[in-house]
Amino acid sequence: MTEGLAIYDMDRTVTRRPTYPPFLRYAALRLSPWRLLLAPLVALTTLAYGLRLIDRGRLKEMNFELLLGRPSPDALARVVERFADRQLRTNILPGARMQIAADKAAGRRLVLATASYRLYAAAIARRLGFDDVIATDTLSDRHGRITATIDGANCYGLGKLDMIEAWLQREGLDRGALHIRFYSDHISDSPVHRWANEAFATNADARLIRLAEAEGWEVLEWRDRRKAIRQRP
Repeated sequence: MTEGLAIYDMDRTVTRRPTYPPFLRYAALRLSPWRLLLAPLVALTTLAYGLRLIDRGRLKEMNFELLLGRPSPDALARVVERFADRQLRTNILPGARMQIAADKAAGRRLVLATASYRLYAAAIARRLGFDDVIATDTLSDRHGRITATIDGANCYGLGKLDMIEAWLQREGLDRGALHIRFYSDHISDSPVHRWANEAFATNADARLIRLAEAEGWEVLEWRDRRKAIRQRP
């Protein structure tokens, strides 16, 4: 029997706005407000990324280190729960909520696959009813404090596909026995779009729309409730 999986990207697919910069600001304000004085250095790391001096994963690590340092798991967990509640109130697209409900009603296993750090993405996913999360993990230091260092790969681009396939293996799932649909707003996720049985360019920009038209992928718009009424059964 074929098992159905519905895999969702998070930022700008399920959410209206990105989550990582707001998370850093929100957590810094509550854990180490003085670190907000380092915001100009965050701008410099962004410039370094734009100049291709560092990659996306290193950018993520540097900004976490600047604004959060090495927080204790308990302190950060309390902040994460409040941040996730705020995201559910203010930043989830209506069309995404509707499609998640439709996929759940159809019996599909719901998976969130995001480049965001698991430490807060999992809290958002849990509130939305996802069954599993594939995300960027972090290492802890010898005192148990959370560091900015990525554990393994950044869940982005081809790395996201690799992590999804590794997750399937850990779960004992046979790719040939699965019917997988994938939703994402960004062209960096095109490897996963091509790998899925059903690919949806969701809230896409012009580049992804052109690729979707060439590949025969369906284009969805969840940012406008009026355009998100007809969900995929």
